[in-house]
Amino acid sequence: MIPKIETQEKSEIIAFQNELLRKQIAYLMANSPFYQRKFKTENIQLNTIQSIEDLSKVSVTTKTDLQLFNDDFLCVPKKDLRDYSTTSGTLGDPVTFGLTDQDLDRLAYNEMLSFECAGVKEGDLVQLMTTIDRRFMAGMAYFLGLRKLGAGIIRVGAGVPPLQWDSILRYEPKYLIAVPSFILKMIEYAEENDIDYRASSVKGVICIGESLRTADLQPTLLASKIQEKWPIQLYSTYASTEMSAAFTECEAFQGGHQHPELIINEILDEHDLPVRDGELGELVVTTLGIEAMPLLRFKTGDLVRKYSAPCSCGRTTDRLGPVEGRKQQMIKYKGTTLYPPAMHDAVAHFSEVKLHLIEISSNEIGTDEILIRIFATDSSEEFAGKLKDYFRARLRVTPHISFEDEATLQKIIYNPLSRKPITFIDNR
Repeated sequence: MIPKIETQEKSEIIAFQNELLRKQIAYLMANSPFYQRKFKTENIQLNTIQSIEDLSKVSVTTKTDLQLFNDDFLCVPKKDLRDYSTTSGTLGDPVTFGLTDQDLDRLAYNEMLSFECAGVKEGDLVQLMTTIDRRFMAGMAYFLGLRKLGAGIIRVGAGVPPLQWDSILRYEPKYLIAVPSFILKMIEYAEENDIDYRASSVKGVICIGESLRTADLQPTLLASKIQEKWPIQLYSTYASTEMSAAFTECEAFQGGHQHPELIINEILDEHDLPVRDGELGELVVTTLGIEAMPLLRFKTGDLVRKYSAPCSCGRTTDRLGPVEGRKQQMIKYKGTTLYPPAMHDAVAHFSEVKLHLIEISSNEIGTDEILIRIFATDSSEEFAGKLKDYFRARLRVTPHISFEDEATLQKIIYNPLSRKPITFIDNR
């Protein structure tokens, strides 16, 4: 069931969020050491920020702020924290996020709404193909959200195609939660082992970690390759530890829906000014209803487009397109600006490529170099030429390409210490 606020007129949604924002500002002023200092320095009073339009009066919060002053963002005593999650920091060490009981309830509510967006219903069975441990918020969030929705959960974890197929054939889940490139490995394993995957119980996949849509909201090559083999529904979802909220696609597949009771979005340019609807900019979020570590105007580093036209599903909330790049991962190569998602999508064009890893480094004159390490069924000079020609046609540049053995790349990409597949390494 769609919450009423998600189908209201834009003016009603904005008024609703303005009221929540005022409560959040008062809460930060009373409880957050970091924001108390910021407000004092910038002369922000309780009545300074009365609406979303007033947010520009306070400076943005950065990932470096979180790294340097991690504990100062806490608004509750540590004895009230019930869970500790971490995310990568800009200065090396991970940033810790504590959650209270109330925050865990909010997290469950968010994921319940997200799963409902993707069509999951009470009583459906869902196979969770991501880790729930290692201080990883997402896996726990999926579990809590499905439990709150009343869906069944099969906790298989990441990797291991034989175990995934054993669970699918044994328990017959309707949905999977998985990294989409791993679905290709699942298909490959099924074909090699005479598993009739098209006749399985799976009807859809909630896809995490990799983009399924292009800038104009069309399927990426990765999404097309999966659906050519296995015509199931692929729902894109985008989330982060910092915002404890997710943007998940509905059956229209036109971007992930915002839940206005949980988060305020701004899409800003390099000067921290708003961009127009549909233009690329950095997502800046203000979290609503978080008790332990709320954030005000937090710069995610993710470059996205916002779409505010009503959706055919009946929701009038803003939608976010795919993450087209990350500020820290911008690459300047031979005069062309590139981001990893475009390169991943170009590699996905070739069925011969089974594993790939993009590495960025600086050369002796300080400019960026791109090396794409590949395991493929064809490692000939002719195939290497095809790869380079395709990159040149799609992205206007030709990276260096190295063919390597499967075991070498497998160890790096599916590192057991990592919570997600590693397909991009920045050595600059």
